[in-house]
Amino acid sequence: MKLVFCGTPDFAVPSLERLAATGYDIQLVVTQPDRPQGRGMELAAPPVKQSALKLSLPVIQPEKIKKNEEFQAALTAIQPEKIKKNEEFQAALTAIQPDAIIVVGYGRIVPPWMLNLPRFGNINVHASLLPKYRGAAPVQWAIANGETTTGVTTMRLDEGLDTGNILLQREMEIKPHDTSLTLWPRLAAMGAGLLVETLHGLEQRTILPHAQDHAQATLAPILKKEDGLIDFNRTARQIYDRLRGFQPWPGAYTIFRGKNLKIVAAQVAEAPSKLASGELHASESKLVVGCGGSTALELIQLQPEGRKPLQVRDFINGYRLTAGERLG
Repeated sequence: MKLVFCGTPDFAVPSLERLAATGYDIQLVVTQPDRPQGRGMELAAPPVKQSALKLSLPVIQPEKIKKNEEFQAALTAIQPEKIKKNEEFQAALTAIQPDAIIVVGYGRIVPPWMLNLPRFGNINVHASLLPKYRGAAPVQWAIANGETTTGVTTMRLDEGLDTGNILLQREMEIKPHDTSLTLWPRLAAMGAGLLVETLHGLEQRTILPHAQDHAQATLAPILKKEDGLIDFNRTARQIYDRLRGFQPWPGAYTIFRGKNLKIVAAQVAEAPSKLASGELHASESKLVVGCGGSTALELIQLQPEGRKPLQVRDFINGYRLTAGERLG
């Protein structure tokens, strides 16, 4: 099969590498432009670009994909015998005549003409068991909502938000101490295998796409900083799940003595006594905060605003907590 691969983050890399290793003809890799990163704000290539260059695959990085001269110029350089300089992106991509366009975490809306171009359609790898957790952050929200099972879905993209027909699905356990950082790589590896299985099934006509049950759909919207703000009226388990899910960003944070305080590590604990929501109880080496439903969260590692993370013993000794102090 002749493929075009569209993807950007780490999650997409195993899929690209598996396709290349399996022998698919990847004509072109499309990824987002290099972005400034780190304290020095130096330009950094997306993980998919780095992988594609190692595989000696042609890469382009358009800002937009509807009608884009930059995209067209890059394609002209790759296939000058097929593409005239003044042709639009649509004509350029049509010249490749891909059997399928693979979309894994690309981060751009695919226009209708592109959806209808390949004979097998645009095949997407999505990190949830659709129709649950449609959107940009399915792994984070699944953990944050206390799910114990998630998985990967391959689907044929349509013009909706993760609403296309399902091709294949596979389940995966969310372990009790999983964070989004530990779950992502396992799902990415599973997705890569499922993608190859999906393409093989489409070629052999052994896969029957089926519509999603839209009535069962839930959303996983892009994360915002305020999602990490802790509401201590939630139970300790709910707060702990959000702490696990919202790694590495926005994390979990609260207010202590008028400044932000990030909770780096914590665990559900027995309350030493009845604590109000947000009320702190400190012993020599343990710090517990009251949560909703008469539950409690033991704080293990904290990061005060403008400082490095502290183990809780150092935090207790450094801040000399008084009875009745609160978070939030």
